[in-house]
Amino acid sequence: MTAVAAADKENVGFMDGHRRIDHFHLCGAAHHLRRGGVVAHAAEGVWGLACDPFDCQAVGRTLALKGRRPDKGFILIGADADCFAPELELLTVAERRMVEASWPGPVSWILPNRRFPAWITGGQSATIAVRVPGHPQARTLCALFGGPLVSTSANPSGHPPTTDALRVRRWFQSRIDYLVPGQTQGRRGPSQLRTLAGELLR
Repeated sequence: MTAVAAADKENVGFMDGHRRIDHFHLCGAAHHLRRGGVVAHAAEGVWGLACDPFDCQAVGRTLALKGRRPDKGFILIGADADCFAPELELLTVAERRMVEASWPGPVSWILPNRRFPAWITGGQSATIAVRVPGHPQARTLCALFGGPLVSTSANPSGHPPTTDALRVRRWFQSRIDYLVPGQTQGRRGPSQLRTLAGELLR
């Protein structure tokens, strides 16, 4: 069974807060992502903007929407740990267990990079920041897209991240291609960012 087919089957019972995830909207968002679009989605603590990490133009649009410097790099999200198998294969058994024990959840890890382009890593091509989010909407979006996604907070640089979908719409209006209806899970702030050496970067 493909990841997309598995997601379609599994997520019939997923709940977002007390609401069933609407697959019509998720499939529509995944369609836009495959065509180079930028979509807004709910995550554990804040709203995010997602795009295809291998599409330079889509990443450029995301940078322009946020007014973000390209040297800051992005965090990638995936439907499950298998999305980052090439990176996890470079870890020791103990390191891999530590990382996978935190997923799904609001913990991003700095891992060795094997395949992602410089426009994702901010020019630091040796490492990449990744996570499997705790929010089912974000995981399902990755599964329906068919791979990892850029996920960055849905706010212009200089503004705090938001838990309010209406604010996301006001900030970006028609400049984003899709906003998936949903809610954040109430976590305060973005995900943690950790190194394999145990350093907490945020």
